[in-house]
Amino acid sequence: MKKINTTLAIAVLFVLQSCTTSGYFETAPITRNEVFEVTTSFNASNNYGRLISFNQPIYSSDVVLVYRLAGSNFQGDVWELLPETYYFSNGALDFGYKFDYSNKDVDVYMIGSDLQSVTAEYRYNQVLRIVIVPASYAKTINKNSYSDVITALNIKDSQVQKINF
Repeated sequence: MKKINTTLAIAVLFVLQSCTTSGYFETAPITRNEVFEVTTSFNASNNYGRLISFNQPIYSSDVVLVYRLAGSNFQGDVWELLPETYYFSNGALDFGYKFDYSNKDVDVYMIGSDLQSVTAEYRYNQVLRIVIVPASYAKTINKNSYSDVITALNIKDSQVQKINF
């Protein structure tokens, strides 16, 4: 009887040994580092806005940043983070750029009381860069600086995807 109990105990140990798991599954982080460039104009015919669709839906945890090419200097291009607001000398709102996004698109638009009177340099041929920032970077990078964002995401200018309308 003792041999049967010992044999049975060893068999149970082997069975239970094969059923154990560590309970830990390692998964590779999925990141989507993308930058899109769009040249657009804001006018009455497009209601002073542009809807830009993504080629694939973005993750709900990702953040979308939009920058407008504001000019250039001796260091290169100057990118301004939206929202961007311009005021009259008396402090009243003149106009501005804003955006909102979903997991499928981003809507960039102008705000102001008289957008038709905004000079052409702020309405026509505006170059925008839309940056998808993975959640893991969203809290740690300086979003006000396009250069810092691109450096943190390790994106080169050759990787910027141009969207034509």
